[in-house]
Amino acid sequence: MLIKTRFAPSPSGELHFGNIRTALYSWLYAKQNNGVFILRIEDTDTSRSCKKFSKNIIDTLKWLKLNWNEGPYFQSKKIHRYQEIINFMLSQDLAYKCYCGNDQLNYVKKIQSLRGIKTKYNGACRNLKKNLHTLQKYVVRFKNPLSGEVTFHDMIRGKIVVKNIELDDLIIQRENGIPTYNFCVVIDDMESEITHVIRGEDHINNTPRQINILNALGAKIPNYAHLSMILNSNKKNLSKRNNLLSVLKYKKLGYLPEAILNYIVRLGWSRGNKEIFSLKEMIDLFNFKSMTKSSSVFDGKKLLWINKYYINSLKKSKITNLIIKIFKKKNIDFTQGPRLSDVISVFSSRVSTILDLFHEVSFFYKDIFIEYDKKYLNNYFNLQSLKILRQSYKEFLGLSNWNMQEIFQIIKKLSIRFNVLIKDIIYPMRVALVGKSNSIGINKVMFFLGKEKSLSRLKNFLNIYNEFFL
Repeated sequence: MLIKTRFAPSPSGELHFGNIRTALYSWLYAKQNNGVFILRIEDTDTSRSCKKFSKNIIDTLKWLKLNWNEGPYFQSKKIHRYQEIINFMLSQDLAYKCYCGNDQLNYVKKIQSLRGIKTKYNGACRNLKKNLHTLQKYVVRFKNPLSGEVTFHDMIRGKIVVKNIELDDLIIQRENGIPTYNFCVVIDDMESEITHVIRGEDHINNTPRQINILNALGAKIPNYAHLSMILNSNKKNLSKRNNLLSVLKYKKLGYLPEAILNYIVRLGWSRGNKEIFSLKEMIDLFNFKSMTKSSSVFDGKKLLWINKYYINSLKKSKITNLIIKIFKKKNIDFTQGPRLSDVISVFSSRVSTILDLFHEVSFFYKDIFIEYDKKYLNNYFNLQSLKILRQSYKEFLGLSNWNMQEIFQIIKKLSIRFNVLIKDIIYPMRVALVGKSNSIGINKVMFFLGKEKSLSRLKNFLNIYNEFFL
């Protein structure tokens, strides 16, 4: 049997970590079994669907390299096919037209609620003669079996049994003639010959309804796996309409796709105490037997830790190329300065994201600072520190052998001469050179900047702020 899985998001918001976990698990299972992974975009709800979100779906999967074998298929392009099958079901008494208005439906539900019974459609139109009230608006409902039960084996949760009496007659076509989500899903899974449906546990209630429709059409029932939910830090379900955890936003923040996938794969699945998984290891080791039924909580700190690991473990050439892209995007010439790969080698162990790494190395290639944060001026500068900075400029001006050791020797001599701690020289000098107090060793900063640029920045700072504390 050819294994076929699918990822079928609706384009109603940006993909979040829960969506991508579903895509990843479906992709892994297909890859593991030499199967087919299908991308389907469920856009029949025109009031919520948006082209920019369809683009977000495709861009996100491409960035993560979760490449599909078929698709993307858009449900909106199959409306006539769905309607064709609905008309067939009407002709075979598998579905019927329902003329009940909202007021009538709400009244029935109110009475059911007052009687303490489960609210559902009462089947008022189920046995009406065909073509009755043809001029009235209607929806089409599936004729759900009135007896028996639906039994299916969930690959994560085991045997699930639902009595048909608990299910109502599902609407499969709206008044406007557009088929509903639950119906389109069934037809697409049937016609694409999907063998394994992997999705969130919020769809468990839909599964028996969809199985009944498949049975009515004589279709093969796929295997189902319903994943536990991923909660945000407030223990609420993730939502596409609250895009704080939009995956592509993390790309902009400098997270690596390898880190995103590594973090996501463990949100519901584990392999002992193993934390880091290559993509090949994910494909080889992934299984549904090790899935948890409990919800997972998104942990930003853990994701950051994994991202830092990948920054330090990936080839420096790949990290360098990512930084170069940012330089080009910001129109900064990275060729005018130290070799970028050398600087990255020094700074990469200090950062957790690519964006942080860019900010750490970019000052080596930017023009002279014009404005400095006043908090740094107030914290690190006074008459004496300015005097030391002027003297350091003179000392460095006469330094012929520009290397880290000689630079640091001058700083040590200055600390002895002015009877101050080395840090009282280093911090003001670092602010003058790079605009902040935290960075790598000052001798490394000056060595990478080079003599000309270091002296130019010191001079620029003194020219601007020489009178600041007078």
